[in-house]
Amino acid sequence: MTGTTTLGETAPTAAALPGASPGRHPGLVLTALAMGGFAIGTTEFAAMSLLPAFAPDLGIDAPTAGHVISAYALGVVVGAPVIAVLAAKVARRTLLVGLMVLFALGNGLSALAPSYHGMLLFRFLAGLPHGAYFGVAALVAASLVPRERRSQAVSRVILGLTVATVAGVPLANVIGQLVGWRWSFGLVAVPALLTAVSVRILAPLGRPAVGASALRELGALRRGQVWLTLAIGAIGFGGLFSVYTYLASTLIDVTHASPATIPMVLAVFGLGLTLGNLVCAWAADRALMPAAGLTLVWTAVALALYPFSVGSVWTLAPVVFLIGCGGGLATILQTRLMDVAEDAQTLAAALNHSAFNFANALGPWLAGLALTAGYGLPATGWVGVALALGGLVLWAASAALDRSGASSSKSNPV
Repeated sequence: MTGTTTLGETAPTAAALPGASPGRHPGLVLTALAMGGFAIGTTEFAAMSLLPAFAPDLGIDAPTAGHVISAYALGVVVGAPVIAVLAAKVARRTLLVGLMVLFALGNGLSALAPSYHGMLLFRFLAGLPHGAYFGVAALVAASLVPRERRSQAVSRVILGLTVATVAGVPLANVIGQLVGWRWSFGLVAVPALLTAVSVRILAPLGRPAVGASALRELGALRRGQVWLTLAIGAIGFGGLFSVYTYLASTLIDVTHASPATIPMVLAVFGLGLTLGNLVCAWAADRALMPAAGLTLVWTAVALALYPFSVGSVWTLAPVVFLIGCGGGLATILQTRLMDVAEDAQTLAAALNHSAFNFANALGPWLAGLALTAGYGLPATGWVGVALALGGLVLWAASAALDRSGASSSKSNPV
């Protein structure tokens, strides 16, 4: 398939791809793709912290405003597979440009939303390109480098999102406080449009493979290893979100820290996420499945430390950093899907982000049940441990299939 590799092959360089120019440097393409990740990461995470600002402006209470966050996540879950299937015959560069234009439009309209229901619609629209963008961008990134550097190339794209948690989200909050929440959403359209222009100029065309079709993309859903890989992310990654969602509340109500420390601790989480993304990508290029298993073990241990660390910011912050490092699992699983999806690469790659958004819903929901049952905010760490171990069980099942000879190209239908 154009722009992707199969097991045992070396990916072509950018100059060898259809539509590519020998003068184009892979690093510039990866930077352009990462800019799109930065835009997406900024609006995804900043929207949560801007909730207290836009709720009263739209005439709704905080719990109702939470549906705006859910609308974006629903857009990701729906948009990733639908766009991947319907755009099977579209050149990857063209698709990426279109996705970033749609993303910019959704955020621009969010800034102008006249009502709560309008905001719901526009956030759903903004979420539609999210999963498909990261999936297709990952495939383009992997096609630019030799096979043994695929994960590191993918991590460069996701690096934009992790950097957003350190720089973009705090900046969006400052803008929201100084000039209003609408500017925070509207300004995200700027890097999105810059991404569209940069990708159009720098990226190889990435023509679809001969015979590409919606039906062939749907073939990914018949492969057991694809489902197992998605399930690892959907369950195993939920533990991180079970803690992150209630981190600010824990800092105020349990640690008794000042509100001013919240952005700093969230930035520490973002630093861990960034470092974990880079280290996990390096490890995945050397031993992909062992790297996934070790990352899940790391996450479970870090989450187990969380309930014991909440007494002080000085003990909590290092543990939050360690939990953030486990976010590198996203890059590992993105590469794993390239190996098990065979000729349905686009759909499988996009579904990875649907799986992580499922985790984003599952973790907080289960943690909320624990809180409702009266176990207290520190217990969100134990919920996270259970989810990480659940992901580890699924990883063990996938690894066992590999060892038994059910390779990614021969995985049984489910």
